[in-house]
Amino acid sequence: MSVLIRSVDKTSPCRRKIKAGDTLAAINGHSIDDVLDYRFYAVGRRLTLEVITAKGKRKTVAVRKGEDEDPGLVFDTYLMDKQRGCQNKCVFCFIDQLPPGLRESLYFKDDDSRLSFLFGNYITLTNMTRREADRIMEMRISPVNVSVHTMNPELRTEMMKNRRAGESLAYLREFADAGIALNTQLVLCPGLNDGDELRRSFRELMRLYPALKSVAAVPVGLTAYRDGLPVLTGYTKEKADEVIDIIDEFNCANYIKNIPQLAFAADEFYIKAGREMPGTDYYGDFPQLENGVGMWALLREEFMDALNGADLSGVLARSVTIATGEAAYPLISELAGLLQSAAKNVNVGVKKVKNNFFGSQITVAGLLTGRDYAEQLAGLALGDELLIPASSLRAEGDLFLDGMSPEELGARLGVQVRAVKNDGAALLDAILS
Repeated sequence: MSVLIRSVDKTSPCRRKIKAGDTLAAINGHSIDDVLDYRFYAVGRRLTLEVITAKGKRKTVAVRKGEDEDPGLVFDTYLMDKQRGCQNKCVFCFIDQLPPGLRESLYFKDDDSRLSFLFGNYITLTNMTRREADRIMEMRISPVNVSVHTMNPELRTEMMKNRRAGESLAYLREFADAGIALNTQLVLCPGLNDGDELRRSFRELMRLYPALKSVAAVPVGLTAYRDGLPVLTGYTKEKADEVIDIIDEFNCANYIKNIPQLAFAADEFYIKAGREMPGTDYYGDFPQLENGVGMWALLREEFMDALNGADLSGVLARSVTIATGEAAYPLISELAGLLQSAAKNVNVGVKKVKNNFFGSQITVAGLLTGRDYAEQLAGLALGDELLIPASSLRAEGDLFLDGMSPEELGARLGVQVRAVKNDGAALLDAILS
């Protein structure tokens, strides 16, 4: 396979030898199929590039550069070919629970091993080819983030509705033997892969240690749009308690053997169980932050550190409203109260926004729509500015899940809307402006 070159960096070693519209076929004799091939084989001071010109002529280009300097080629798409989709039909799949009419990109199920390395995405291994697995080990691509869900091959096949789901677990052993670090996640469904099945998964995953670096247990997310899908229930206080107890049991057994903590429950389990959230020391280097593990503790500590170090003597009078989801509401209310006690001329109102769009079982701010914010905050005195979590918007920061923009929301509510990233210091900054 060869990849089309869109442009060439004007300061790069290739600037006089390769042109936009040419195609890169190989580097030092190695076929270039995607961005991982390019990054891996482009390291070195001397490269031999095989290029096909826009007119179809094949030529060899010798390039001298710095050891880690990029040759400066820019390609038509970042991955150089199409993003690979998921071939599973998981009983708990959140995308299958989306209503029609949302942004088209939201319905794409990603399961691309390259994005696992580049952006930390989780993959299931069910569509992995022998070549891809060998390349991960050859290139030492690490860590690999895997959606395991269960280490019982038969149960995994049933839960993921893919005949390869069980056999593809063998890649975990190969990667571990090759020294590839593994971060794993288990989306838990009551009565399916928790309880004794969760204990079994922990036992089997421990066989991968020390390559195994972390395990996140995340509760299934259930929307109101499950017609025609398998019947699942959400976590009760008692069942959430049980999950945390099993995780503690696993970590304690490892602690006796001087093995560091590997397994973590998502913050949502502690909220559902009504338990006190662990402190930041519990989470080490926060290996599963993107899975909602330790976000509460980290945000609280960052905010308190920033507040304790802030000079509030010159803060101007200000009134703001923070709107957030049900899960984060208690924490944001606590932090707002602490700030108001320290800065008397700052008024902070905190509003809980329920997820009417997806249903009452969805409580995280990242899945709130513009419509929910607009309808539930309408007619309220919101002060000088409305602060919302940046996680409610897509990565570009311009749209909610339902396609509404922050500017549209602000126009409907008659207030300036500011999206604040999930960082305690940034939150304090935004409140104080």
